Amino acid sequence: MDLELCQLDSVYLHNLNNYNKVINQRNRLLKELYHNPGLKDTLSIWDAQLVSFGNSVIERRSAFVDQLNGILYEIHLKLSGGKEKLQIVYEPDVATDQFEKRLLSCQEKDIKFKQTSIGPHRDDFSFVADDIDIRKFGSQGQQRTAALSLKLAELELVKQVTGDVPLLLLDDVLSELDSNRQNYLLNSIGDIQTIITCTGLEEFVNNRFEINKVFEVSNAAVEVRSVPKYGADNLY
Repeated sequence: MDLELCQLDSVYLHNLNNYNKVINQRNRLLKELYHNPGLKDTLSIWDAQLVSFGNSVIERRSAFVDQLNGILYEIHLKLSGGKEKLQIVYEPDVATDQFEKRLLSCQEKDIKFKQTSIGPHRDDFSFVADDIDIRKFGSQGQQRTAALSLKLAELELVKQVTGDVPLLLLDDVLSELDSNRQNYLLNSIGDIQTIITCTGLEEFVNNRFEINKVFEVSNAAVEVRSVPKYGADNLY
């Protein structure tokens, strides 16, 4: 999420970089307090900066998840054959209106363990399909499909925000998808510059996917092969 956001939003990149710098400085101070307890009063300086940059990070992440969910829902519904309704749930470690208060209440704990225990560096996300967290309880196929849906949603969001179409990289993407999901995926990326690694071309040819160039890797050597035509008789 951070990688995607940093490419789309320079303000977020600035806030995240500064948040990380402040938390590193605060953690150094927490370790130094063991030898020099008199420095404790300076914690408030770092806390104020941590809350300022941290709240900006939390707010932007929340807005970003809302943007993604607006695109992700329809993509995953189609990719799953209408069977699953997927959404990303942002799980901030602390709410913006509670950050300062909780940071103060955990100060003694932070000093004891010499690290900052509160803040967006501890945020998480859930991927929920029909009230099931598929990170924990989803099948491998569900997790793979959700990952694909997320990438396609990110790609669409980049197009909307920047007007550019990113290069899409897919590694052995069809092996765990049924034919319907394969069809939707290949139809979705037909107009996107895509590099796909795979062990065979059968699925692409059978789905009449337009292939522009094929590179075959064998015994550490790369060869450019002729592009196969549709039909099983033309496979090699």
